[in-house]
Amino acid sequence: MSDIFKMREAGEEARYKLDSEKTFKIQARRDKLVALWAAEKLGMTQTETEVFIKEVVASDMEEPGYEDVVRKVSSTFSERGADIDADEIRQEIIRLQSVAQEEIMSDYPKPLGGDHGRVGD
Repeated sequence: MSDIFKMREAGEEARYKLDSEKTFKIQARRDKLVALWAAEKLGMTQTETEVFIKEVVASDMEEPGYEDVVRKVSSTFSERGADIDADEIRQEIIRLQSVAQEEIMSDYPKPLGGDHGRVGD
């Protein structure tokens, strides 16, 4: 009986790890998309954009949520004289969250696709 519990625990741990990994990847993709959006608005060069993407993704590690990303992008807009406020940035983050989620979820296979059959029949 304890083997069943150990197997179940291992399964739950694997699911938690996979869910955490997906969440991290979705957030990182969202941050990259936000940085690309902002870079386009600011007319950044490709080199500037690549550096900016890394800065925005790294800024999301400062605290839970995405307000650290809002601050980073907002400060860059201010430095470059762009008239885009924090609310517009938040709206874009929310919009791009769903885009990032769709992109990442399409990369992950379904856990029980058509190649799995019922066990014990």
